[in-house]
Amino acid sequence: MTSNIKQELYDQCQFFIDARLQAITKTIAEIQESLTSETKSSAGDKHETGRAMLQLEREKAGHQLAEIEKQKQILQKINVEAKHQKAALGSVIKTTQSNYFIAVSAGELVIDNTTYYAISAATPIAQLLLSKGVDDEVVFRGNLFRVLNVE
Repeated sequence: MTSNIKQELYDQCQFFIDARLQAITKTIAEIQESLTSETKSSAGDKHETGRAMLQLEREKAGHQLAEIEKQKQILQKINVEAKHQKAALGSVIKTTQSNYFIAVSAGELVIDNTTYYAISAATPIAQLLLSKGVDDEVVFRGNLFRVLNVE
């Protein structure tokens, strides 16, 4: 395994987060536009209900934006050049079951026809893998698997 794969996984995670950030920023702008363009309706209660719903949507979008910012900060802590003997943030771990990149939860990523799962260090599987090295075994959801490689 080369750091090239780690860099590609990192880049795909960065792209995933940037796309989410763009989508949520657009959503917030649309909600703000709706709030500012809405004029007082003759049906006052209906108008107020609509504004309240938009406020709730804006608040929800704000929470999503904060979560994306946290993920960006986590990603920035990763040094793709670092070599790991034991699984840690930024590690690529190959096991007898699956391959993982401990970074942010970006789902399934495919590089050179090999599937990797970008997972957060807070996920249950990552919690089991952290601090594990080559030939260590873990049991996850009743399945025993062995660590083949850590980088």
